[in-house]
Amino acid sequence: MSAVLPVRPGGLPRPDRPGGVVAVALHAEWTKLRTLPGMYWLAVAAAALTIALGVAASAAYSCHTGARCSAAVSGADPAKISLTGLYLGQVLVAVLAVLVVGGEYGTGMIRVTFTAMPRRLVVLLSKAVVVTLLTLAASLVAVLGSVLAGRLLLPGRGLNAANGYTVLSLADGTDLRATLGSALYLMLIALLALGVCWAVRDSGVAIGGVLGLLFLFPIITSVIPDHTLARHLEQASPMIAGMYIEDTAGVGSLPLTPWQGLGVLALWAAGALLLGGLLLRFRDA
Repeated sequence: MSAVLPVRPGGLPRPDRPGGVVAVALHAEWTKLRTLPGMYWLAVAAAALTIALGVAASAAYSCHTGARCSAAVSGADPAKISLTGLYLGQVLVAVLAVLVVGGEYGTGMIRVTFTAMPRRLVVLLSKAVVVTLLTLAASLVAVLGSVLAGRLLLPGRGLNAANGYTVLSLADGTDLRATLGSALYLMLIALLALGVCWAVRDSGVAIGGVLGLLFLFPIITSVIPDHTLARHLEQASPMIAGMYIEDTAGVGSLPLTPWQGLGVLALWAAGALLLGGLLLRFRDA
């Protein structure tokens, strides 16, 4: 039988008991999040715009006749086309995560938070948990909606059995990996943004830093003439490597496997949270 955490009359776990501090911090952070409607609207916007861009990409693709439309020649990836909206969705989940921390620093409410909960790393952990839950929920809606749109639209745009393609389906292992992995990608982007904001303590700087980190690598790799260096930079890029998870065609030619690529992004997110935690622990609020 699981242990029951002692509670106070108000229903909150007692902070003087084991696990009580974390439970109280989680409750407080969840209360903050659910009482700020702007956060929910950002999550809804992230899901809706990711789906909308995926629908647009699927509807815009066209290859109806001829040998060039065959799977062996075109190399088109139905899952990747359907999940095009991740490029936009990641920006919105990053903004959401930044505002969870940066909003409190901007208003000075972070001092009240640390007065009520002096254990700063517990606050960091609690914010990370609630951001993870919210962004993962929005991400699942976004990628499932995008894949459903691709399943309905792409066969009519030439990616059908006649040209050697199979319909997108979560029963297919590679399509399932691309779908669920893409939801994890968006969640990790949110955690990366959260860690960056803890480190810099300013919403504008954090958003600029995260977007620069995501989009600077693709710009550099597209212009440098050294292909070996470009390949290594792709392997280190949080966005390029992370998005390998949505590839289902030509996987063998990727610099990393899809899961290795997502692991690169996970390392970036963990590093950002670690840096943010260290700076939070050893400097004033």
